[in-house]
Amino acid sequence: MGDKYNMKNPSVKRILQEVKEMQSNPSDDFTSLPLEENIFEWQFAIRGPNDTEFEGGIYHGRIQLPSEYPFKPPSFMLLTPNGRFETQTKICLSISNHHPEHWQPSWSVRTALTALIAFMPTSPNGALGSLDYKKEERRLLALKSRESAPKYGTPDRQRLIDEIHEYMISKAPPVPQQTSQDAIASEQPPPPAATESAGEAPETSQNTTTEITEDENEENHEANTEAEDPRVSKHAVPSASSVVHTVETRRPEVVRVQKSSDDRLFTWAAVGLTVAILVLLLKKYMKASGYGAVFVDES
Repeated sequence: MGDKYNMKNPSVKRILQEVKEMQSNPSDDFTSLPLEENIFEWQFAIRGPNDTEFEGGIYHGRIQLPSEYPFKPPSFMLLTPNGRFETQTKICLSISNHHPEHWQPSWSVRTALTALIAFMPTSPNGALGSLDYKKEERRLLALKSRESAPKYGTPDRQRLIDEIHEYMISKAPPVPQQTSQDAIASEQPPPPAATESAGEAPETSQNTTTEITEDENEENHEANTEAEDPRVSKHAVPSASSVVHTVETRRPEVVRVQKSSDDRLFTWAAVGLTVAILVLLLKKYMKASGYGAVFVDES
């Protein structure tokens, strides 16, 4: 490859050096090679970062190095649909030709690809060539990206793209399967904000859960004690917690009985008082009308 180009050219010398370094020190996260007919045109493929919606995906792209490389930055274009960057469009990154003020000549194609992987799960913030798909859509695109390499360019370029894809598939781990619980949680909308009037309910349920957990821990502890000591009989004396629980369970019945008897006494007392008042009123009426005197004389 070096025989076709002027080895005295600093750009050519630098590019061939990076090609050699890329081949001698390969990475499982990315790979990139120039076209045979033009070393300023590179094809690359990166693997989606772990623990993100891009995990398991293989994303192909194109790098175009300027003639002044490495003193001017390259341009990047994604060819695989991914939900983060537009395809066949030069994307805007701090390491791309959209921001030459940030580029450092010490950076290389390897450095740029490492940075591109780090940019995948970040927020687009309206940058040129960026997309903001939902995580579920990005996961589906990641799975689809493994099926085949994208179709782009001349037959020689396509042959290189296919070789890169086969290499990345051979190095890629299995795609993590999304559990049913994660799928349900992602589909369910977030719970509404609790109001002040309804704020006490979760605390009650939380306390109940804590009490149940503590009871279960006590029961598990007692079960473990019985299992460890075979001399302990299954019909042993009940624990203090069970006795207290029994007493607390029966206590409301006693209270109800006492309360019903008190209600009867109060009712009879009220009836007696009412009868006494009526008798007094009757006597007062008879005395006032003269019947009381006749009653007294006759008695």
